[in-house]
Amino acid sequence: MKATIIAEDFAGMRAQGAGLAEKAGLEWEFRPVLIRKPWNHFPARYWPSPLKRIAPISISPDSRLIISIGGTGGVAGAAVARREGLPVVQIQNPRTALSKFDLVIANTHDGITGENVLISRNALHPVTPQKLDVARATWEGRLKQDDRPLLSILIGGTNGRFSLGAAEAAEMADGLIAFASRNGMQAVLTPSRRTDAAALAVLKEKLIPAGIRILEGQGSDNPYLGMLACADVIAVTTDSVSMISEAAATTAPVMILPLPGKSTRIGRFVETLQDAGRIRPFSLDLEPWSVHPLDDTPTAAREMRQRLKL
Repeated sequence: MKATIIAEDFAGMRAQGAGLAEKAGLEWEFRPVLIRKPWNHFPARYWPSPLKRIAPISISPDSRLIISIGGTGGVAGAAVARREGLPVVQIQNPRTALSKFDLVIANTHDGITGENVLISRNALHPVTPQKLDVARATWEGRLKQDDRPLLSILIGGTNGRFSLGAAEAAEMADGLIAFASRNGMQAVLTPSRRTDAAALAVLKEKLIPAGIRILEGQGSDNPYLGMLACADVIAVTTDSVSMISEAAATTAPVMILPLPGKSTRIGRFVETLQDAGRIRPFSLDLEPWSVHPLDDTPTAAREMRQRLKL
């Protein structure tokens, strides 16, 4: 059975849709929402005739489910589902009437409830124990240079709510160097597409001489999944719900690196995972603690199949 994922073309949204589909045992295809001007200046929930405000979205004849993501994706996905006569499952708060969807899978921090709403503590994602095992076999020899425990550092960037510039990068680097030294750890850092060039330059200037490697590979050479799989401890910047969720699916303790700024939504998300004992704020005197993987994606996928009789 195949699902069609409809969302704006962001990596995090692709990952959430793919994670739900794969953990439900579904094949999937992705269809991006491309907004026609000037409608990109207006929230999608106010669009009249939504399918006239975006580039055409076609789906394969064998698709049996629409998975929509986010506010814009939700409006477009619900419209496509009505056109095709298919059920539609929405990921995240759609910021429109929940009755437009057969099922809504939201996070605790979205703050919505309803008969057709399922709640996940983490952002949905495609990381699985099986994928981590494969990544570990591939990357362990490259990431672990000796017997010291490995600190994997995942860096996001400025996103409108949090800031990561050169000054923040310098302070972060000093803390990471001190933490790795204090705990006798080797460390590897990978940036994201959102990491500012000036911030990355500062990280390289400070971390590399201190023996902390920075890997920026793309495609099959992307170290991200390997760093999740091989880590003894993971540090993640607070701006990324997706990276924190994927890190929490591993067996490693997860520390949250603070950034200037504020997001009520992300703050509630971090608090939820802290209350579960899965993550803790970064601190120089923080010692690794015992954890269990946290991932609500398989539960949401099973419930989706049951409710929609897929």
